[in-house]
This record gives sequence, C-alpha cells and structure tokens, in this order.
Amino acid sequence: MTCGRTYLAKRRLDKALSQIPADSPVTFTVKYMPYQLFPEASQEGEDKFKWYKQAKYGDSDEKMNKYTSIMSAYGASEGIHFKFGGIVASTMHAHRLIQHFQETKGRGTADKIINSLYSQYFEQECHPSCDETLLRAAIDGGVEEGEAKAFIEDRDEGMMEVKMLVREQAGNQIDAVPHIVIEGKRRDLQLEGAKEVDEYLQALKQIVKESS
Repeated sequence: MTCGRTYLAKRRLDKALSQIPADSPVTFTVKYMPYQLFPEASQEGEDKFKWYKQAKYGDSDEKMNKYTSIMSAYGASEGIHFKFGGIVASTMHAHRLIQHFQETKGRGTADKIINSLYSQYFEQECHPSCDETLLRAAIDGGVEEGEAKAFIEDRDEGMMEVKMLVREQAGNQIDAVPHIVIEGKRRDLQLEGAKEVDEYLQALKQIVKESS
C-alpha cells in the first residue's frame, strides 16, 4: 500500500484485464491479499520524503531526486500524479478495511476502496491508514457511512484475521511488492514488480490458452 510501484501495477493490470474479450472461456477475478512492506512503521508515522531519502537512498539528494523524477514519469504515463510528501506509517488498518469489505461486500467494493486509498496516499499526500482516510475510502467504495465508521472505530474487528493473512504471505516466501499470482487450470503464473501492460496481458492470455 505504500510502494508506488503497486499503484502502477494495479493500473496496468486493470488495463490488461480490460483487454480480455467478454466472451473469453476464462474469466478473471481479482482478490487482494495484505502485505506489510514496512512492518516496523508506527500508526503515527513520520515524514515520508525524509524517511525515503534516509532509509532508501542513503540521505542522498541526487538519488532521491532521481527516484521522484522516474516515478513521476512512470505515473504520468498511467494518469497518476505522484506526490512525495505526507506520512509513511503502518498500513495494517487499511488492510483490515480492505479485507473486511472484500469479504462482506465483494471484490468490486474492495477494488474501489483500494483505488481511493492509492489516490489519497500517493496523489493527495494523506496518511495511509488514519480514520479520515479509511472512511473516505470506504465511502468511495460504496459503503454506507455509518457502517464504515462503526467498523473503522472498532480497532479489533478483523484484526486477528488480517494479521494471520499477513503472516501467511510471509510464509509463502513473498518478500517484495507488487506480487501478482494468476491462477490457471494447469499452473499459476507469478509476476513480481510493476510489469508493462503487454506483459500482464500476455500472462493472462497464456492462462486462457492453457485452461481452454
């Protein structure tokens, strides 16, 4: 949730999925699983720009400027206007929100919630998992405000389940994001990193071919 390449990957995968013909013998349904890129991050968080510069780029202005330039260019190609301020913080409550409403409202709702969370964090410099961000995301996903607020304010509901899912991903030796698994009849295809649209489309078509 706090890696810009996951936002890019989602945009590109969505484009690839939209190119699968409606009469395809195989249909694809996206299921979101939680993964914490920075599990040590606090809920309060810290300055995102400073954190990235120090933790990821050795406090180098040159390396940080190169990163922001590259990500801005990648984002522009997908209609994403990356900003680099705001807060980097724990995403656990965001994952809790996604998993709960994915289970209770369906994956279409989860998809809209994730789109909102990405936009708020990467383009509007919002906290990734404060109550205001989560409530707005849930409402953008079509959840009634009262229902969303009650869930968000109950810090324990769904927390054990989402922590178990996070541990499960670690147990599956997933150690980087984005990590996409396309399940097929004969085999599954795994893609790591933000691939190009054509690469996702090729993988989807391969699954269709092998499953027909």
